Amino acid sequence: MAFKAFTDYLSLEKKYSSHTVTAYTKDLESFSEFAKSEFDYKHIDSVNYSVIRSWIIHLVNSGISNRSVNRKISSLKTYYKFLLKTNQIEINPLAKHRALKTSKKIQVPFSEKEIKQVLQLLQDVEGFEGIRNKLIVELFYSTGMRRAELINIKLDNISETKKTIKVLGKRNKERIIPLLKPVLETIALYKNERNALPNIQDSQYLLLTNKGVKIYETLVYRVINSYFSKASQKVKKSPHILRHSFATHLLNEGADLNAVKELLGHSSLASTQVYTHNSIKKLKEVYQNAHPRNSQ
Repeated sequence: MAFKAFTDYLSLEKKYSSHTVTAYTKDLESFSEFAKSEFDYKHIDSVNYSVIRSWIIHLVNSGISNRSVNRKISSLKTYYKFLLKTNQIEINPLAKHRALKTSKKIQVPFSEKEIKQVLQLLQDVEGFEGIRNKLIVELFYSTGMRRAELINIKLDNISETKKTIKVLGKRNKERIIPLLKPVLETIALYKNERNALPNIQDSQYLLLTNKGVKIYETLVYRVINSYFSKASQKVKKSPHILRHSFATHLLNEGADLNAVKELLGHSSLASTQVYTHNSIKKLKEVYQNAHPRNSQ
């Protein structure tokens, strides 16, 4: 593998997920093919910025969004920084590169009313799949965890005595999140149904399919999309929107931004501030309605 030293660096030193490493590798391979076919470069280690710029133009002309192009270039940036760090190159060809302009995408969270409607739909579910799906929704909305984090929850990550759950986030960073009493009750119900499964293969994981194997991404997406389609007209109905709703609703109720940052597992406040858009909107409404001078 041409980029093995780099991918080892990403997975072992930077602790990137296998999904991220695969994405980086595909971007590098794609650029390598372009550099070879268009400029006859055998290795991308020695390219100059004009070659990269030609690839950017090629990507844009192919109809790829600026956001996606920036992500691909980010992969190259990381690669050339690695080459600099390991003294394989002396000049980073992307040192003066500026990212393409992108429009800010505002994620529209579910309203508290929509969440309440879905939880009511799930209130009296029965059987293994029904109770498991209820638990999936409750875990997302009560903890704000990511889809990959939810899929990889292990039984011993849950402490019923401490009422907490341990989550393994990006770059294998652990965090502890409190669990609400109703969620702990759903976990207990689910465990009873789970223990009755005839054949459990992935026994260490909490959330399983009815065949006893660990749940997977498309199943989780289908669960969220299915239930929220019954309560919401929003175009996007995904686990990430539930995470977004968790953060927005906490901020709307006055939660400290730093506390929400820790709950979400963000490395910087800048990532958490994306979720303040809707809470600021609500603050403006409260301000307009409450300030004495507004009636003048």
